[in-house]
This record gives sequence, structure tokens and C-alpha cells, in this order.
Amino acid sequence: MPLSEHEQRLLEQMERALYAEDPKFATALEGAGMRTHTRRRTGWAIAGFVVGLVLLMTGVMLQAVWISVAGFLLMLTGAVLVVTGWRRAPAQSAGEAGGQARGGRAPRRRRAKMMTRIEDRWKRRRDEQGG
Repeated sequence: MPLSEHEQRLLEQMERALYAEDPKFATALEGAGMRTHTRRRTGWAIAGFVVGLVLLMTGVMLQAVWISVAGFLLMLTGAVLVVTGWRRAPAQSAGEAGGQARGGRAPRRRRAKMMTRIEDRWKRRRDEQGG
């Protein structure tokens, strides 16, 4: 079930707050492992698409319908995997987008103020939704 626009905005705000509060932890959660997995999966999907294209053309030249159908299905699977891989790929972190160094830490006072603001916003939203 997809998230509503309001829920997506809340999630994005929470992600930005996490990056602002502790960018090292946030990048560890995002991790290079996910990016590597996505790249590898996309590479295999592209290779499968190319092999499917070759099978499709071979099936047409040999007039073997089953080879063409197998090639088409392989192409379709590869295309679907590429598209879903791009959608799931982790976005650029908020710390990197804002020009902040990866391992940089915000001063404690600023972090405490930010947490107070986040808690206040959360309470206001909860009160608005509840009554």
C-alpha cells in the first residue's frame, strides 16, 4: 500500500532530521551495500535484456516461435528489473545535498534546538489530527 502525500512528507522530514542530527549513522543505514546491490542487479537486468533481444532475433531468423517468445519474456523481465531498480535506488543523502561534509557533526546546542523543534512539530501534528 503506497504512502499518502502527508506520510511521504513526514518520512522525508524525518530522514532530513536524521541526516542533520547524525549523518554518519544515516549514511550507515543507507549504506554502500544497497547501492552496490542495486547496480549489480541493474547490470544483470541489462545483460538479460540484451540476451533476450538476441534470442528474439534468432527466433525470428530461424522461424522458431518458442525461442522468440523466450527472448521477449527475458527482455520484459530485464526491463522491469531495471525500472524497479532505479526506483528503489537510494537517493543522494541530505547531508551531501546541503554541502555538509559526510562525517560532520552539528554542535550539541543546535542539535538540541532541532530536536525540540521536531518534537514540537510532532505534537502539533498529532493535536491537529486528533482534534
